[in-house]
Amino acid sequence: MDDGGSAAEDRRSELTVVEDERRSGFYRKLRGRVKAWAASRTGRENRWLEYILAAPDLFHLLCALALEPAIPAKHKARLGVVIAYFISPLDIMPEALLGPFGYLDDIALAAYFLNQLVNRVDPAVVRKHWAGEGDVLERVEHIIEVADEMVGSGLWKKVKSVLADDAGGFPRRPPGPRNE
Repeated sequence: MDDGGSAAEDRRSELTVVEDERRSGFYRKLRGRVKAWAASRTGRENRWLEYILAAPDLFHLLCALALEPAIPAKHKARLGVVIAYFISPLDIMPEALLGPFGYLDDIALAAYFLNQLVNRVDPAVVRKHWAGEGDVLERVEHIIEVADEMVGSGLWKKVKSVLADDAGGFPRRPPGPRNE
């Protein structure tokens, strides 16, 4: 009796649990930092507060979409880049130096990715995983509208270049069904 398949499945399951705990740990830490900052005078008076408060929900959404079977593998690879950028302490606006302001580039990149994604998959798939307030697609659109001002035009160009079409970006979805 060969149970090599079940051993491989058990190993994959263990890896998924470890990865889920790692993401969950980052999410809880992110949520705690943002909530504490938002409660401070600096946070309450900051013009970007509503966007920074969305950071944990955007991160949660990205992680949920990474596990979503309806998202094609070619899009999950790019999704992995966005998640890694969110987690990385070394990005264009580092949180270690800027505090919660450092999440603005992560937020802008997440919105840029999600905007590209909903043009290639059924938007209902994205909406299904949104844990934040309001409509996720409206939130994404609004973030993109203010991203240039939020992170600065030069930095916004650099953030977008992480997912630029000429750097292996999203191919256009062919006409037909929205789910590939």
